[in-house]
Amino acid sequence: MVDPISPLLYKSVKNQELSPETEKVLYVSGVKVLYGSQTGTAKGFAKELAGGISAQGIQCEVIDMKEYDPEDRLAEECTSKMVCVFLVATYTDGQPTESTEWFCKWLEEASTDFRYGKTFLKGMRYAVFGLGNSVYVGHYNTVSKNIDKWLWMLSAARIMTRGEGDCNVVKSRHGSVQADFHAWKTKFLNRLQALAKGEKKACSGKCKSGSCKNKKKHKEEAEDSQSHTEKNNSEEELMESSSDAESSAEEEKSRGSVIDMEDLGNVMNRMKKAKVKTKPCSSTVLTYRYKLIGSHSGVKLCRWTKSMLRGRGGCYKHTFYGIESHRCMETTPSLACANKCVFCWSETNHAVMNHLNQVKCVPGVRPERFEEGLTVKHCALSLVGEPIMYPEINSFLRLLHQQNISSFLVTNAQFPEEIRSLVPVTQLYVSVDASTKDSLKKIDRPLFKDFWQRFLDSLRALGEKQQRTVYRLTLVKAWNVDELKAYADLISLGQPDFIEVKGVTYCGESSASSLTMANVPWHEEVVYFVQQLANLLPDYEIACEHEHSNCLLLAHHKFKVDGKWWTWIDYERFQELIQEYEESGGTKSFSAMDYMSKTPSWAIFGAGERGFDPLDTRFQRKNKTKDISGC
Repeated sequence: MVDPISPLLYKSVKNQELSPETEKVLYVSGVKVLYGSQTGTAKGFAKELAGGISAQGIQCEVIDMKEYDPEDRLAEECTSKMVCVFLVATYTDGQPTESTEWFCKWLEEASTDFRYGKTFLKGMRYAVFGLGNSVYVGHYNTVSKNIDKWLWMLSAARIMTRGEGDCNVVKSRHGSVQADFHAWKTKFLNRLQALAKGEKKACSGKCKSGSCKNKKKHKEEAEDSQSHTEKNNSEEELMESSSDAESSAEEEKSRGSVIDMEDLGNVMNRMKKAKVKTKPCSSTVLTYRYKLIGSHSGVKLCRWTKSMLRGRGGCYKHTFYGIESHRCMETTPSLACANKCVFCWSETNHAVMNHLNQVKCVPGVRPERFEEGLTVKHCALSLVGEPIMYPEINSFLRLLHQQNISSFLVTNAQFPEEIRSLVPVTQLYVSVDASTKDSLKKIDRPLFKDFWQRFLDSLRALGEKQQRTVYRLTLVKAWNVDELKAYADLISLGQPDFIEVKGVTYCGESSASSLTMANVPWHEEVVYFVQQLANLLPDYEIACEHEHSNCLLLAHHKFKVDGKWWTWIDYERFQELIQEYEESGGTKSFSAMDYMSKTPSWAIFGAGERGFDPLDTRFQRKNKTKDISGC
């Protein structure tokens, strides 16, 4: 029998066995050459560069960027000791090529998304070479500049100055785009060879005592022995410091990461006045979760839409109610709100997403689901703002129903009369973020002095509705999880059909909120809370679970028919009923029981799938260092 050796002892013995002469340190494990090409030039350069890298005895992989999903793979480059090289062309109007579109879109969004953080790609090493034509002055090599900038914003490390190939032979530094590339390739291979030997910086080797007296000077000598033209100086400035766009990004960071949606007008004015020299690959320069529609509305592409398009599962509303997440649009007709909730997503700095226009190029998108997704079937109102404040909300809801789009409307329970005057919606929510006056004031930070009376009256108004109604409870550990009896009293007041209970989603550090990850309950803690709450509610029972969203559903017993749950929605039947209602002038009403549908077994609480649709494939990220799952 062999006695076990502790890891520390083994490490000590191992270090003694391997002398410095026998233990080889690996500084570069390989190179990934990623290309985005329209005519094939960048692809040809990628293969040529790979040949030079392989000749140095370094492993090399050539990758078409349309096959490389940054969401799944980019973080791995931080610890792989690989060097990533990006050879990218700039296409019409400064836009990326089709094969590069998703990479640019994701990287731009990640660079301004606090959930990733400023150091998300720390440890990654990269180099960029762009292909463009200086005839197009305003768009010359825009894509390579942006990729370089966004990687830098996420703390990836440039190993050398960005290179630029110019198809305009008159202005090309070396006479052609091919000659520009060959000159850059020579520098890159020299730099790679130095990295492989463990040299961290490009240097002329003339330093004394191993300390550079003039880093910039030596960097210039090592990279280019030619005379320092004005263009070369500008390139060195990019490597040594930051670009104009990076300086602008730093300026935005210095203002703080929190920007109210109500302040977007001021932000837009500042951006119009700013001298932006590079154009992002997105169709808009705003850097927020919603795309603004007019002056008061917004629309957003949910991450679950992308997930279901790729066959990776739907959101909790798919599990609880049978919506098709890839056919759901998140929107708000009113960015204004009567609350300033501590966990509100409106105070986050996310990237703008157009609906489905730029998702087709995402690796793994199923063609049949993309085609389905082009026809919106559901509308969620809303993730931010207060949609019920929109004066034409009833007209908007009618327009949705006329287009056979179901409506899921969320209100913050501060406008009881507006709730009463609402036309029927597919499912009407109120956010019940706390169960006592003091805790509601602390969490929602309402603007109205009579907020508590408005809150209670809104719950009563919800109880008067005949269609499906939902309480949405957001659990914030150490803030509102110890108020079970008070929650039960509020539920008896509004008698909702369903009660969604979800753990709060941490939105990052914010001057507007003191929440931390410590306030996010574990899923099993949410389960325990819901079980305790169900014990106080004789008319309700746990029906469904979506573990990935940290969410459970309590349903009224009337939706349990012959021992089977019917929490799903018959959307076609709802459209028939709402049409009859409108045609009768509102005299022919209907109830929640008239358009319910049977819940599949995998969605039921206690099932082994824990709310994940078995028709899809659960994707687990490798080296997932941050939880950015959102809702």
